[in-house]
Amino acid sequence: MRAVIQRAFGASVSVDGEIIGSFDGSGLVILLGVTHSDSTDTATALAQKIAHLR
Repeated sequence: MRAVIQRAFGASVSVDGEIIGSFDGSGLVILLGVTHSDSTDTATALAQKIAHLR
């Protein structure tokens, strides 16, 4: 499991030209790569690590 994290001031995600998610203001944009061998424990550990970033 890999995560690419970027701080952003406003972002949106669109699929086929339709915006399916967005935020205004400060936040994080996270591109997450998951494979069949990743476990729930791995996801939980990564989520905890991301939640505690400064």
